[in-house]
Amino acid sequence: MGNDLNHYMKRLKELWKRFWHFFWEEDTLLSWAVNIVVAFILIKWVIYPGLGLILSTDYPIVAVVSNSMEHDGLDYDQWWSRSGSWYESHNISKEEFESFDFRNGFNKGDMMVLQGVDDVEAGDVVVFWGGKKEPIIHRVVKRWVPNGQLHFMTKGDHNAKPIESFNGIDETDITKDDLVGKAFFRVPYLGYIKILFVDLLRFMNIVN
Repeated sequence: MGNDLNHYMKRLKELWKRFWHFFWEEDTLLSWAVNIVVAFILIKWVIYPGLGLILSTDYPIVAVVSNSMEHDGLDYDQWWSRSGSWYESHNISKEEFESFDFRNGFNKGDMMVLQGVDDVEAGDVVVFWGGKKEPIIHRVVKRWVPNGQLHFMTKGDHNAKPIESFNGIDETDITKDDLVGKAFFRVPYLGYIKILFVDLLRFMNIVN
């Protein structure tokens, strides 16, 4: 019995060494494919849920998939000269906007890290469900609490006005039930990894 166990453990150790060499040291197409699959599994079912638990949201990391928050490379004063009139007409001054997080917007392909929140304020960049498959990330421009229930309106910095009744999206009256989280950290362009991966899956007709 003892000899059989020793033989089994020795065989298991040998197989592990072979796998580790294949996984970590070989430079073959198959080895790369296995690495990608393992990385995907770890991110999807270990790292991502772990971050979600820590940050109190089901979506701790999102990729920005549109240009609706871009400032077109303008500095703050230039952007305000072009876009500030809408905010001023809605009681948000240039000085107040300048104090907001991500005052210079962000770009398609950026990766945003979120935290779960129970309340929002004007200027917060939030992710919410807006009637599409993908959550939307825009800036809160108005907040009100009728009968103790949180409502808020958002707008993309690049957009002329909030979206209203377009393709199932209406960001003029969002409730807490639709709130996914608040952005607090940005990693430039890292979100393109997800965008390109999803585009590849769509090209292969794996996802719609």
